[in-house]
Amino acid sequence: MKHLYVHVPFCPTLCPYCDFHVVRRYGGVVEAFLERLAQEAQALFALHPGPLDTLYIGGGTPSFLRSREIEALFQALPWSLDGAEVTLEANPGTLNPQRLQLLRELGVNRLSLGVQSFQDDVLKTLGRAHGRKGALRAVEMSLEAGFRTSIDLIMGLPGQDVLADLEQAVALGMEHVSAYTLQIEPGTPFALAGLVPDPDAEGQAFELAQTVLGRAGLVRYEVSNFARPGQEARHNLAYWHNTTWGGLGPGATGQHAGADKGTFWRYTNPPLPRWLQGEEAWVEQISPLEHAKESLMLGLRRAQGVDVGQIEERCGLEIWQALEPTAQALSREGRLEVRQKHLRALDLSTLHPLILRLWAALEAAC
Repeated sequence: MKHLYVHVPFCPTLCPYCDFHVVRRYGGVVEAFLERLAQEAQALFALHPGPLDTLYIGGGTPSFLRSREIEALFQALPWSLDGAEVTLEANPGTLNPQRLQLLRELGVNRLSLGVQSFQDDVLKTLGRAHGRKGALRAVEMSLEAGFRTSIDLIMGLPGQDVLADLEQAVALGMEHVSAYTLQIEPGTPFALAGLVPDPDAEGQAFELAQTVLGRAGLVRYEVSNFARPGQEARHNLAYWHNTTWGGLGPGATGQHAGADKGTFWRYTNPPLPRWLQGEEAWVEQISPLEHAKESLMLGLRRAQGVDVGQIEERCGLEIWQALEPTAQALSREGRLEVRQKHLRALDLSTLHPLILRLWAALEAAC
C-alpha cells in the first residue's frame, strides 16, 4: 500500500450540490474523530507499514480544523512521508500565512483549493462561503508559500462566464486545474429544487477548457484534469490505474489486492456516528471481471489511454481476445486508437457509449 486517503468530514458550510459525507463540527466531535483516527491508522499501519508515495487528506474541509487539530491529525499517521506527494484539500476562507507555514512544517507540499469559480454571483449560487477576492487571495498565498497548487472549477453553470473563469486561472499561473461540470446528485438541495444540467453547455465548457488551458501549456491528462507536464496529481493517478490504496476516516474507501491473483477487496467505512463507535467497514470482494471492467473504464479516462496487457496481468484473465473485435470496430469508426493491446479514446467527451460497448464485449465472453 503506497497510497493513503484520509477523510475529514467537517465543513463550515454544507453546499447545496455536495453529496460527500460531510457534517458540521459540534462539541467534542473533532477530538473523538482524532482519537478514533489514530486507532484506525495504527491498525492499518500494522498491516501495511511501508512508506507512502502519496497521502491525500480530503473531506469535508480539512483546512477547517484548528491548527492543533491539524497537528494531531498528522501525529496520528505513523507512515514515513519522505518523498511523498502530500495533498490537503482547503477552502479559500480557511487559509492564512500562519496556517500555510504550519502545513509546510507538517509535510504538506500540495494544496487542492475548492475555488469552484472566481465570480461572486456563481459562488453565491453554489453556496460557497468565499467570494472572488477570497479565492484570488488564497491562490496567491498558496503559490507564494511554495505549494504545488491545484484549483477546482465547476463549469457550465447558469449565468457563468466560463471563459472568464478559465482565463483567470491562467492569469494566476496555475499548473493544475480540475475542471468539472456540475453533477446533480439525488437527495441534494439542488436535486430537490429540480435543477437539471445542460449537456450542450457542459460540452461547450469542456471544449473551451481544453482550448484555453491547453494554450497556456496545461495538458488534459484525464477527462476533468489539466496540468503542466510533471504537475499531474500522483494520488489521483493511483485511482485511475485502479491500483491499491488505504482509506481512513468515516466514509473513506480503500482497496487491497487479495492473496490470490486477480482477487481484490474494497472496504468502505461507515458514517461518522457509527465509525466513532468502532463499527467495522463494509467489505466487498471485487471479482477479476469487475476489476477488469473498472480498470478499463478508469484507464480510458486518461488521455494516454490504457494498457490491456497490464489489466490482464493484474486480474489474471485473458481479456484481449474478447475486446479486440469491438476495439477494432471502434477504431474504424474513428473513436478509439488501437496499438497492439493499448487503447486510447480519441474524444474524452464521448467516453460513456464507448466504454459500454467494450464492457458488453467483456461480459459476453467472460
